[in-house]
Amino acid sequence: MGFDAIEVITTKRDRGELSTALIDWVVDAYTRGEVADEQMSALLMAILLNGMNRREVADWTQAMIRSGERMDWSILDRPTADKHSTGGVGDKITLPLAPLVAACGAYVPQLSGRGLGHTGGTLDKLESIPGWRASLSNDEMLRVIRTAGAVVCAAGSGLAPADKKLYALRDVTGTVESIPLIASSVMSKKIAEGTGSLVLDVKVGSGAFMKDVAAARELARTMVALGTDAGVRTVALLTAMDRPLGKAVGNALEVEEAVEVLAGGGPADVVGITVRLAREMLEAAGIPDARDPEEALKDGSAMDTWRRMITAQGGDPDAPLPKAAESLELAAPASGVLTRLDAMSVGLAAWRLGAGRARKEDPVSAGAGVTLHAKPGDPVSEGQPLMTLHADDPARFERAVEALDGAYEVGASADPGLLPLIVDRITA
Repeated sequence: MGFDAIEVITTKRDRGELSTALIDWVVDAYTRGEVADEQMSALLMAILLNGMNRREVADWTQAMIRSGERMDWSILDRPTADKHSTGGVGDKITLPLAPLVAACGAYVPQLSGRGLGHTGGTLDKLESIPGWRASLSNDEMLRVIRTAGAVVCAAGSGLAPADKKLYALRDVTGTVESIPLIASSVMSKKIAEGTGSLVLDVKVGSGAFMKDVAAARELARTMVALGTDAGVRTVALLTAMDRPLGKAVGNALEVEEAVEVLAGGGPADVVGITVRLAREMLEAAGIPDARDPEEALKDGSAMDTWRRMITAQGGDPDAPLPKAAESLELAAPASGVLTRLDAMSVGLAAWRLGAGRARKEDPVSAGAGVTLHAKPGDPVSEGQPLMTLHADDPARFERAVEALDGAYEVGASADPGLLPLIVDRITA
């Protein structure tokens, strides 16, 4: 085609617009190894600093999709719906949501990831269930979907390989924060996954990637536009992550809480977001006679679907979940109302206890994490347990306690001034 990497880099460096042909060439050439890491690093930094317009982001996303396979669920006899969360602390929503939506009439093919840093990964959580397998072939995914109505598994290497390569490069070049690059990374995988509709859960607050509402809204709008332009019906909710979600943070601890939700109980915030996202997914999938998600939680059909889904992937839904060997209680420093509980600090503590990883290849502890005994707005008494830390190695407690220093406050106010659970809804 006669292009070269310098031309692409200097165009974006000088705040120019990248043509469709330039974008197609550079993504393909980088994936094949013709464009060097240092050249792509320079381009990513230019994109971070100078941005991309809607057409450029759409072209970049499509180029990444074309770098690999695109899944096709048209063989199925029901519409497909999927959900993606931008990640947070205690965000176990996928676990009850996928079987719930399947129990209400849609098929849910969900490709999920592992945790890195303070945010937990859905696959790490599910792997705390004895026997459960994350890696499935496309044929196995189809079998699980037909058996259970939903499948949650790892993305195969054939799906948007350009994104896998670019993601690793962004991580080490300080270019993770670019909204066009975040949006195209998420949406290239989700569109390649072949789902007919998509609901995005964009977290906002200290424990989220997007700390303020304006940035979260911009990311949501960019991703909704990408899905819409690719022919996938897409809607986004902005949801609160200024405090942890639910009362469990950590792999097996979050599975236990998800099962409580499927049994008709669980914390009100987890139930509220699960039901709202389920309704959004069923509406986006266009199922006119869909069952009400609240009913499917009450009558046990969502739980039945969960059990089928776990069993179909080799897991034992009745097996005891792993428990950490050691625990440590932290007490309320005073009596009053818990006015603040910083999500980022709790996520960092869980990570230091062994629930997360610093590098992709690190193992995680299934039983490690934090159990919260109070949430912001709850009354507390001096000396009562505020949270319990869980770890396999007691030497981990000291640094976890350090992470929680200054993370919570007890005051007189009954209104801690939190974000609403659902901050906004973004559509095309």
